[in-house]
Amino acid sequence: MGESERDPIRDAIPHREPFLFVSRVVEQTTDRIVCEWDVTPEHEFFRGHYPGSPLLPGVLLCESAIQAGAILCAAGPVEDEVPAGAVPVLTRIRDARFRKMVAPGDTLRFEVTLDERVGPARYMTARVTRGTEKIGRVQYVVAIAAAPTPVAEA
Repeated sequence: MGESERDPIRDAIPHREPFLFVSRVVEQTTDRIVCEWDVTPEHEFFRGHYPGSPLLPGVLLCESAIQAGAILCAAGPVEDEVPAGAVPVLTRIRDARFRKMVAPGDTLRFEVTLDERVGPARYMTARVTRGTEKIGRVQYVVAIAAAPTPVAEA
């Protein structure tokens, strides 16, 4: 990707490979985003999570939903109490429900809604599907906080 090309995902959140779990933004408004993640078999975690019958860990399904919500937050209105350069940081998973297993090769769709703003807190709900199948739902809260101090590379 050339310098003149913008990447809306990488511009919105600090996550990078191998810990980036959003492939594309499909739709976005001020209080809703739809993202997809291509769950490729090359992910290293599949080697050790149920070897022979690899499954996506539920915690990574949650992480992908939270990353999609973070992209939505990055485009939200800037309030006075939010520090410049702030990032959304997970503060609570209120509820996570998983209905179906996810395997390598699946494409997941995350529809995330911003349910409420309370100061720096953002209450969000993610609904996860694979085609027409309901995979799960995650309700969580992120706080918009100052970005962590970068760690010097060795």
